[in-house]
Amino acid sequence: MKNTFGFIGTGNMGGALAKGAAKTMAGGSVFLSDGNAAKAEALADALGCQAVTVAEAAACGYVFLGVKPQHLPGLMQELAPILAAREDDFVLVSMAAGVAMADIRRLAGGDYPVIRIMPNTPAAVGSGVILYDTTENVSQEALQQFLTNMAKCGWLDPLPEKLIDAGSAVSGCGPAFVCLFMEALADGGVLCGLPRDKALAYAARTLEGTAKLLLETGDHPGKLKDAVCSPGGSTIVGVKALEAGGLRSAAIHAVEAAYVKTKELGK
Repeated sequence: MKNTFGFIGTGNMGGALAKGAAKTMAGGSVFLSDGNAAKAEALADALGCQAVTVAEAAACGYVFLGVKPQHLPGLMQELAPILAAREDDFVLVSMAAGVAMADIRRLAGGDYPVIRIMPNTPAAVGSGVILYDTTENVSQEALQQFLTNMAKCGWLDPLPEKLIDAGSAVSGCGPAFVCLFMEALADGGVLCGLPRDKALAYAARTLEGTAKLLLETGDHPGKLKDAVCSPGGSTIVGVKALEAGGLRSAAIHAVEAAYVKTKELGK
């Protein structure tokens, strides 16, 4: 199978993955296509890749379906005859939220090999979380080549398809939730007199460092929280304020709401 990536759709997510792939693969192995041709051309120039037509992207070894779920049926109607005419091996890579691999096959008109992924925007800087599962006919060789090519995007974690929508509600939607909290932390700093740029930098680096500490130690977040909360100190008073404001409940409801909406998008 050709070791080429064809991205159909170069929005925030498709573009982020293309950036990661271009760091691993030779520029001539990554092809970009978008409904806005100028957008694909600009990204291709920046990455040293090639801007191509949809049909040319669909001739690659790995064909990335980077359009929104509601636009997928129209795209697959266009791709179906192109895929049916191919005599070589290829894999469809779908990042459409809520759309099962069986539905991708149905829309494509064949039992083609499919890798379903759910990435997040930090993939653009090599720190993404990319959940994935495959149909039974994706070979180990094809999967390993895919994982190797995507390694610069971040952490790739296998997850049964039935759990991908739940995982997406945490890792896929999570960057927006984290940004809200990070912005709120910075706003608090500004309220207390910090310059905006300093407050935002402190909030961002504190989130980054705390996440790294949790991952490297394997400690439960409650333990790390307790380590900062001295008896009668400033932190425990702040924790009380967060609890009074319903931070935990709001976060849980946010993930649940995102999960329900993701399931609806796939219908």
